[in-house]
Amino acid sequence: MTENTRAGLEGWLRYADELGLGPYYRDRAASKSFPSAPAAAPTISVAATASAASAQFSAAAPRRSPQSSAPEAAPAKLTPLIQAPSGPSLFEERIENDSLERIRADIGDCTRCKLHKARTNIVFGVGNPKAELVFIGEGPGHDEDIQGEPFVGRAGKLLTQMIEAMGLKRSDVYICNVVKCRPPENRLPEKDEISTCSPFLSRQLAVIRPKVICCLGACSAQTLLETNQGISRFRGEWFDYRGSKLIATYHPAYLLRNPPAKSEVWKDLQKVMSVLGLQPKPRR
Repeated sequence: MTENTRAGLEGWLRYADELGLGPYYRDRAASKSFPSAPAAAPTISVAATASAASAQFSAAAPRRSPQSSAPEAAPAKLTPLIQAPSGPSLFEERIENDSLERIRADIGDCTRCKLHKARTNIVFGVGNPKAELVFIGEGPGHDEDIQGEPFVGRAGKLLTQMIEAMGLKRSDVYICNVVKCRPPENRLPEKDEISTCSPFLSRQLAVIRPKVICCLGACSAQTLLETNQGISRFRGEWFDYRGSKLIATYHPAYLLRNPPAKSEVWKDLQKVMSVLGLQPKPRR
């Protein structure tokens, strides 16, 4: 252990001593839960504890052969650590008899974040209020800002084709975004904008109670899954989101720039169709 590492570890252990957590860090196996009324923390030899921690770390590291710099065995492949929220947030207000109309009224002529400064229209959402399938994008673009409806530009036309290929119509599903106002120059929404606007999205989903949520692009998926992992880590995988099945796929705007990815998105949509019991639209 280097001097800097030892000094840092000793500092943390002193801090743990002051909080009465010394035994927890010194012997976690014997300290599975905190006592209801802890006695005064015993004096601990910081240097001795640091040495023990160093020894445990060394024992956990993969051993190397003296004649080879490679570990003896490759580590097992890790599963992405994503757990979608399974219930309402402790800080999320529950509203009885909520409705899409009430949510829209609560948004009002919103000035809660800086996105309102350049918007033309608030883009709330459109479609079947009892839809089994909800598509969620990141935010309105230029055409959406003008018309006040999500996914009506080039990417929107492609989304309509995707929906029809599934044997549905736009009026059968519900379409919305994480933020309701257009970010300047179609940039991604920023964290403060998402945190301000996403509670309205949560309420929309709670009212609609869809069977399947399809996140279009990383922004919406990361928002609902509460992760910062790239979409390639979990695209096409199923998650539970408060009783709905959630799947993420590429945004239609990405497909306009990368047409070969359409085949991957179609595979994801076929998974959705399987859950909903849909048959693809016959080709003419």
